[in-house]
Amino acid sequence: MINHNVRVRFAPSPTGYLHVGGLRTALYNYLFAKSNNGQFILRIEDTDRNRYVEGAVENLINSLKWCGLNFDEGPDTGGNYGPYMQSQRLEIYKQYADELIQKGYAYYCFCTQERLEALREEQQKLKLPQAKYDKHCLNLSKEEIENNLNENIPYVIRLNVKPDQTVVVEDVIRGRVEFDSSVIDDQVLIKSDGYPTYHLANIVDDHLMKVTHVIRGEEWLPSVPKHALLYDAFGWERPVFAHLPLLLNPDKSKLSKRQGDVAVEDYRNKGYLKDALINFVALLGWNAGDDKEFYYLDELVEKFSLERVNKAGAVFNIEKLNWLNEEHLRKRSNEEILEMLKLEIRQSDYKDKIFPDHYLMNIIIAMKERVSFVKEYITKSPYFFEEPKEYDSVSLTKNWKPDTSEHLKKFTEAINSISDPSKEAFEKALTNTAEELNIGKGKLIHPLRLALSGQSTGPGMYDLLYILGKEESVKRIITAIKNISA
Repeated sequence: MINHNVRVRFAPSPTGYLHVGGLRTALYNYLFAKSNNGQFILRIEDTDRNRYVEGAVENLINSLKWCGLNFDEGPDTGGNYGPYMQSQRLEIYKQYADELIQKGYAYYCFCTQERLEALREEQQKLKLPQAKYDKHCLNLSKEEIENNLNENIPYVIRLNVKPDQTVVVEDVIRGRVEFDSSVIDDQVLIKSDGYPTYHLANIVDDHLMKVTHVIRGEEWLPSVPKHALLYDAFGWERPVFAHLPLLLNPDKSKLSKRQGDVAVEDYRNKGYLKDALINFVALLGWNAGDDKEFYYLDELVEKFSLERVNKAGAVFNIEKLNWLNEEHLRKRSNEEILEMLKLEIRQSDYKDKIFPDHYLMNIIIAMKERVSFVKEYITKSPYFFEEPKEYDSVSLTKNWKPDTSEHLKKFTEAINSISDPSKEAFEKALTNTAEELNIGKGKLIHPLRLALSGQSTGPGMYDLLYILGKEESVKRIITAIKNISA
């Protein structure tokens, strides 16, 4: 047994942002670990120096922590199996590559790039099913190898794949998967710059870090036979494999930036709640076997199992994410939303204005069922933060009649006499005014909303009057009469 306790890892490459597909992989690893009282490890696979992006490691860590996926071991937390950056483990990989050479499972390859390209072109002309290295350097004598090494001729180390074997891998999600070794290339294990490829570093690290389950994307499935052969060559027990389904655009193409945002930080910057994003991503390929769709992270830990992960690709439906964000936001307490709204205001055009907490709290109560994002408390009801600069033209044509100005003047007289401006007092004033004018209340309400907010929709009329207050309401009505009648 590799380890008595479950140990899983999320092992991204620092090539930029955390992709939502990477977040799904990290989340499933986290959920599996926590549901089995195991450890969740973050390992940075930074051996491809050409693709390394400065600051990407910090971005990955920040994104994971923002999502609440705290790792038990990793670059900034340490652990008993570090270092957790592959670029700091180069000597370890060289040691194990040498072991494979001694056992005959790997060999030095001194072929030039020109020879490899010529070989590839020749195989393409012959229309072979797969371009493969021809094992040319496997036949070098010991003396030739030593001479080449002494002369510092550049080399790579390749896996020696024996042909005509069936490599069998058991996958939790896909079941039994078989591969013909005859179509598996002699994979490069150590590159000419001394850095390992993903394949060697991945296997060595998973073994040394006692990883029990490898949970990763379906795109790695073709690499599994190489990894299985490496485990067998070292004489190590294989971990349990689980390859997750692809994430798809609505048109069933592979999820990509061309059709929308794919970075976790993009969704964070757009105002999505981490609870909603985690909830949404969890359902991309997994369900608990019922029709429940609303989850918090601790509930996902309780329900998650790899056996409930689907094989088929999962469609990324932005409408569902928006709905979940709305639902999670509504479940937040008004006090929590207040703090988020204050932060949003500090980043808005109204950052220099002062709004008392009780005023903002009234806005939250009035608008809570009407918003999907915190920023919409501002964008959907800017009239709570400044008086309207213009009036909805459709509503103006429909609801502002020749006698509207006189009706609203009458209403301002009624509310000016209110000593305790409660919602009930505003409602009574409007009802009495309508009765005195012998008109339906709608003939007051629609133009009144327009005068107060500039819009035709919004929270209840008496909420609007109450939040703005008597003086501000009267001021806006007078301004509207002046501007619209002019």
